[in-house]
Amino acid sequence: MDKGQVHDFLRQRLGVKAIHSEYGMTELLSQAYSYGDGIFNCPPWMKIVLREDDDPLQLAHPVDTKHPATGLINVIDLANIHSCSFIATDDVGKLYPDGSFEIMGRRDNSDLRGCSLMVV
Repeated sequence: MDKGQVHDFLRQRLGVKAIHSEYGMTELLSQAYSYGDGIFNCPPWMKIVLREDDDPLQLAHPVDTKHPATGLINVIDLANIHSCSFIATDDVGKLYPDGSFEIMGRRDNSDLRGCSLMVV
């Protein structure tokens, strides 16, 4: 099942209109939240930046709301003042001009982490 199918299944079984989600990781103090549409928003001290798949120094920028940037997710979390505030992930995402983002999955052949550890 993909994410949409899981959310549909949960909505039907639970009798709710939306499934809220959280995006975060153990290494970070902050999380981004989706309120049912699969679009995540960060708190003011957290930011998502996308890098190109084939060049980690090249950032991907959204053109407009109809043409979001796509790339690998870097997370800046300024709540981590005494630890690592910058994480480069192998998560693939879309970034919108307002700073909101979507999670599309994991980069092919990346190490198993988080949700990719789930058995299908």
